[in-house]
Amino acid sequence: MERLDPGKIVVIDDELSLREGARRILTRMDYKVFLAEHGEEGLGILRTEPAGIVLLDMKMPGMDGMEVLEKIMAMNCGIIVIVITGYATVETAIQAMKMGAYDFIPKPYEPDQLRMVINRANETLKLKIDRETLERERKRTLADLNTEQSRIHTILESLPNGVLVTGSDGRVVLLNPACYTHLHLNPEKTSGGPISDYVTDPELCSLVMDISRGRYIDYTDIPSKEIRVNNKTHLLVRCRPVLGERQECMGAVVNIMDISTMKALEELKSEFVAKVSHELRSPLSTIHEQIKMVMGDVGKSMGQDDKHMLSRAREKTGGLISTIGDLLDLSRIEAGMGIKELKPVQVDDLLRSIVEFMESSATAKDQTLTVTTPDAPMPPIKGDLLTLESVFGNLISNAINYTPNGGTIRVTADVTGNNIRVTVADNGFGIPAKYMDKIFDRFYRVKNEKTRYITGTGLGLPIVKGIVDAMNGYIDVESQVNQGTTFTVILPLKPVTGITGIV
Repeated sequence: MERLDPGKIVVIDDELSLREGARRILTRMDYKVFLAEHGEEGLGILRTEPAGIVLLDMKMPGMDGMEVLEKIMAMNCGIIVIVITGYATVETAIQAMKMGAYDFIPKPYEPDQLRMVINRANETLKLKIDRETLERERKRTLADLNTEQSRIHTILESLPNGVLVTGSDGRVVLLNPACYTHLHLNPEKTSGGPISDYVTDPELCSLVMDISRGRYIDYTDIPSKEIRVNNKTHLLVRCRPVLGERQECMGAVVNIMDISTMKALEELKSEFVAKVSHELRSPLSTIHEQIKMVMGDVGKSMGQDDKHMLSRAREKTGGLISTIGDLLDLSRIEAGMGIKELKPVQVDDLLRSIVEFMESSATAKDQTLTVTTPDAPMPPIKGDLLTLESVFGNLISNAINYTPNGGTIRVTADVTGNNIRVTVADNGFGIPAKYMDKIFDRFYRVKNEKTRYITGTGLGLPIVKGIVDAMNGYIDVESQVNQGTTFTVILPLKPVTGITGIV
């Protein structure tokens, strides 16, 4: 592809009025604008036109915005993508920025908003192009960057994101002014120290050290990190190795973006959900119990149609009450209140208790439900009993629901290193590969001919992941269609001392 042209913009949006509105605004700003109604058309334009900026709607029929973004990022040509989203989908915007999007703009947007975001993106793109040109011309070592008065310093100092560079020994050789702001560093602090002198998050420090020493070969293996500074600033951090002419690792470059505003919007949304849920639960519970009383008191004199109608109404109110309960649980977890009181919990005893309780549900479907633990008692884990019951109860309940009659569910627990590992395996319907990255999203449920009659809120797995993350644990899933699914939860034996990252 030709070198990117900052004067060319592609607008990918399925709404004609928004496409045409964007064209009018951008044309008056002297941009050449290309319009695309759907993702495939937009990608086709990008293959022939060296456009530097893309305005991308996240919600489109067919190929959605996230898939289009993934394909644009795979081109690896430096295109700046600005996603168009609604306030109700801030989470989607955050996910898009983790995948490489530059910024987001809420829908509907004002002309001034669009002009501001586009101008900022255009300046960033021009700086990026200038920086790449200078990098090709430059043949000095990274350590010299901190002392020479070159144009690269001017470019880095003008960037809104923090840029921090380390040498192969993990010592900081350069950091721009935005780093001081984002990391709340003393203005008098200079470069030259180890990364831990500038970044307090131990996991991020370890990641930067590994990259600096050349332990990451494939860029796609390097995870993004979210950290919190002084309990008020939320940062999204991306790291990449700096390679020499012979592809040897010379250090690491760390890009730091302030996402505090997006996190604040996310918290407002969670607070709104919690408040609405509290207001709805009480009247719904009253209606639910009143329907029960009506069915009991006058049910004998009712016709079958009336009974069926009241039964369906009670079933639906019960489902709504369950959804509200899950929403409240999820809001508490996101607010950092998921773990109430840390006490020693015997996980093997807890699993046997949950399996015993759910045995009747498995028996009703002629399923085999077993639990296997070590012969010797497992060491206790520091945690909250109710939240741990929620984790394993949700996983075992899902296994029962998504396994056909006559199936098998196996729960296994063991100790590995300083962790406890619990697996819940079934031979049920399985999860198609294309849905694996969505199963922990709120309200998402895999629906097909085999699962469409299974009731649920779509909040069980998000709750499980939220609790496991809050305990500094890890959850993984493996699945094959028609062969079964295995969830693995790993929890540290040491007590939870706080959440160092953002869930």
